[in-house]
Amino acid sequence: MSAVGSVWRPEVALPLAALALVYLTGWTRLTRRSPMRCRPRLLVRLALALSGVAAAAVALVGLHGAAHESFAAHMVQHLLLIAVAVPALLLADPLPAVMWALPAAVRHSLRGALVAPAWPRRVWRALTRMPVAWTLHATALWIWHVPVAYDAALASGPLHDAEHLVFAATAALFWWPVIDPAPRASTPPPFGWRIVYLVLGAFQSAALGVFLVAAPRPLYAYGALDDQALGGVLMWAVGGAVDMGAVLYLVYRFLGLASLTAPGRQARMSRFDT
Repeated sequence: MSAVGSVWRPEVALPLAALALVYLTGWTRLTRRSPMRCRPRLLVRLALALSGVAAAAVALVGLHGAAHESFAAHMVQHLLLIAVAVPALLLADPLPAVMWALPAAVRHSLRGALVAPAWPRRVWRALTRMPVAWTLHATALWIWHVPVAYDAALASGPLHDAEHLVFAATAALFWWPVIDPAPRASTPPPFGWRIVYLVLGAFQSAALGVFLVAAPRPLYAYGALDDQALGGVLMWAVGGAVDMGAVLYLVYRFLGLASLTAPGRQARMSRFDT
């Protein structure tokens, strides 16, 4: 079956289904051990996790054929993966649920790798530092849109899947210091720095979108200039809207914390600054 005509992709669909099952299993065990006051938050996390998996399935399975026919569809595929699926999964704070899905012996052995002195934790902290994460994500985004790399991914199924893995991995690095899921850094970045970080990220992705819109000729194997321009507009507008939505939320949190640190309100701050 050709890549263009395929709908069912078991090599992608089955791992995504397994990911959802692992999260649901761990979430169920974690929920049973949690007090009732935590249940609404856990339900929100479950909805986010399942939404993230669903967005990844739509991108990597549902749009797989269309992405080989249309540059704009390919951009929708990438945006669903980078700007919807990955941040939704990180907002679901998946590590606790995944840990509870594992057998007790495996869970206890993995805990050692997650504490601060362990080298995996040190490597992860280094990769999720804002300058490093931002640079890796921006570099991946621009390199994979170089025409020779882009067309090579379209012509090769394994290379196309590798492109998506790189996008997902670097998007996770990019969103990690903004969302700060477990395992959390000892000192999360201040909201002000997160705002600047996201604005700069929106600028670089918008610059790529503008470049695609303004290109005087087709850059890729699709060969349709209007399709390429539409893809650039989607990257510019939709990707920027997600980033700016996150910026507005961080501004709201930043202003809320500023009001809590006003004279006479410091005693209440620890209950809100989560």
